[in-house]
Amino acid sequence: MTGSLLRDLDLDKPQILDLLALAAQLKRDKRGGAEIPRLVGKNIVLVFEKNSTRTRCAFEVAAHDQGAHATYLGPEGSHLGREESVADTARVLGRMYDGIAFRGYAQDTVRQFAAHAGIPVWNALTDAWHPTQSLADLLTMTEYHGGDVEDIAFCFTGDGHSNVARSLLVTGARLGMDVRIAAPTSRQPPPDVVAAAENAARSSGARLLITDDLRTAVRGADFVYTDVWVSMGEPDDAWAARIPSLSPYRVTDEVLDASNRSGVRFMHCLPAIHNRDTAIGARLHRQFGLDSAEVTEEVFESKRSIVFDQAENRMHTIKALLVRALAG
Repeated sequence: MTGSLLRDLDLDKPQILDLLALAAQLKRDKRGGAEIPRLVGKNIVLVFEKNSTRTRCAFEVAAHDQGAHATYLGPEGSHLGREESVADTARVLGRMYDGIAFRGYAQDTVRQFAAHAGIPVWNALTDAWHPTQSLADLLTMTEYHGGDVEDIAFCFTGDGHSNVARSLLVTGARLGMDVRIAAPTSRQPPPDVVAAAENAARSSGARLLITDDLRTAVRGADFVYTDVWVSMGEPDDAWAARIPSLSPYRVTDEVLDASNRSGVRFMHCLPAIHNRDTAIGARLHRQFGLDSAEVTEEVFESKRSIVFDQAENRMHTIKALLVRALAG
């Protein structure tokens, strides 16, 4: 790992395992008060078209812990896309910073940043991929599984067309894992992503299953993962179409029990609609009579839920990414 990370396809198995090992070491060092700053004098900029909680905080704390400075440019914080092109913005920032994290919509935008900045660029989320999330997810799985990564089986259920589902499918395939995607046919991963995962599986030995049958997909899974049904930036009226098709894929206690794994764990990249305590949750209750969307409150708040371990691990894996790219 020497530079940019635009898609999960940019990392091979040794690079992924190296980042996970480094992240685990950095996590131990931070908790033990023994962390060594390797990025003193480095500067990174966070160019975010979308608002963020976990991703922004993870990058900022990771940079600070390692002695680097981080500048945040939010949705209204720069001229990007309005008065100035992506290419021009990238060339300006490349003169001032050592690395750029981009979070936004089009995958082509992060590609243009990488093409013109002349410094490492990291995809902090686009509509197509979410590689910093999948790294955190894999670190979390390895912490709870304890065995070889190839022995881990996980099931993603719900919107299989989402960036998170795509990243998990490809990363799991590259690592030789047992990967299941349970989603209606209309919301399964795009054919090119499936083809890339199948190609990776041929050399890694990964077992892949993409199906509309949740009960089959979840059987034997060590981890059951879901995400919101309508992503940030999608129109509100998408809920009316998604709820009927995705409700059968909601994670309930019964779904977790159907894994037949006593130690099965629930995962979610957050934020989650698990009750009515948010504006979206309250609106979905008024419009559709739902008390939750992709996961029930009982599962989310249960001992089987490890969602906040995932959230913390965003910081440790992003820190590993920064160190590998910038520490020399």
